[in-house]
Amino acid sequence: MSDLLEARQVDTATRILDAAEVLFVEHGFEATSMRMITQRAEVNLAAVNYHFGSKDALFQGVFTRRLTPLTRLAVQNLDKLEAEAGPNAPSVDAIMHAFVDAALDIAHDPKRGGVIFVRLLSRTFVESHPALRESLPRHYEELVARYAQATAKALPHIDSNELQWRLSFAFSAIFNAFAGNNILRLFVSDPVVNARDPRLIATYLVPFVVAGLIAPATAKGA
Repeated sequence: MSDLLEARQVDTATRILDAAEVLFVEHGFEATSMRMITQRAEVNLAAVNYHFGSKDALFQGVFTRRLTPLTRLAVQNLDKLEAEAGPNAPSVDAIMHAFVDAALDIAHDPKRGGVIFVRLLSRTFVESHPALRESLPRHYEELVARYAQATAKALPHIDSNELQWRLSFAFSAIFNAFAGNNILRLFVSDPVVNARDPRLIATYLVPFVVAGLIAPATAKGA
């Protein structure tokens, strides 16, 4: 009986996480109410409080259960890329593809969250909720450091301060794009941009990001 009870509890927690994940993507964290989550998961509020304690804790639970596979895969892609390059620095294009390819692999694997999680991850960075500000550095420390080091090695002529600016712009563009935000809809009634197809996004996104990273260095004092 205890094994059956434990299995039911795991199933309930998973249903809550799955429901919250979809709702956070569709409506954002602030606009998603606990009532919306309980209705979608078909559980009562007591079950949510039992498993997670609070909405903030639930948000962190949704985020962290999917984050590990993405960070692990992105670092593995970079490990492989650097091993193949040997003493040479991989190209910036290859470095950006290593990261974006990891996101695409997750986006096409429902068991690891699929496209829903990629959009949640991107939306999290765009909205930057306080619930994750303390936990993000712990989860992303190795990933950010590795990609920053690889890019610096590929662009030794770019000042470290300017490179940080470029990386900030580059990853902002990546996360915003995968979040499905189509800014053109504010200005064009029927834009041709398909902001819901991850592979199509990557096709146009990577060359754009790479062009910004490898652009001529800004003159000192400008």
